Amino acid sequence: MDLKAYSDSEISAELKTLNQDLAEPWQLEDDKLTKTFKFRNFIEAFGFMTKAAIWAEKHRHHPEWFNVYNTVKVQLTTHDVDGISEKDFALAQKMEKVSGL
Repeated sequence: MDLKAYSDSEISAELKTLNQDLAEPWQLEDDKLTKTFKFRNFIEAFGFMTKAAIWAEKHRHHPEWFNVYNTVKVQLTTHDVDGISEKDFALAQKMEKVSGL
């Protein structure tokens, strides 16, 4: 796969598609795709992280994330291309599916 960093216009277009129908959108923060997920409790937050981690490991693309109790803040970037790539949007879409929100 010929992986490349997306341009600003590509990021905007992909972000618009990703955020379609989401109550809480993904945003750009620190030049990374960013979202904070809130769950009912720690078990649900940890379950989300576990499901996302299995997918991330299989695809060799790992999130930057921070968890406190029921909250998981996620930031995605592709270090290999020093920017946001298709891998980040694929992981973001998977996270939306496994979040159950």
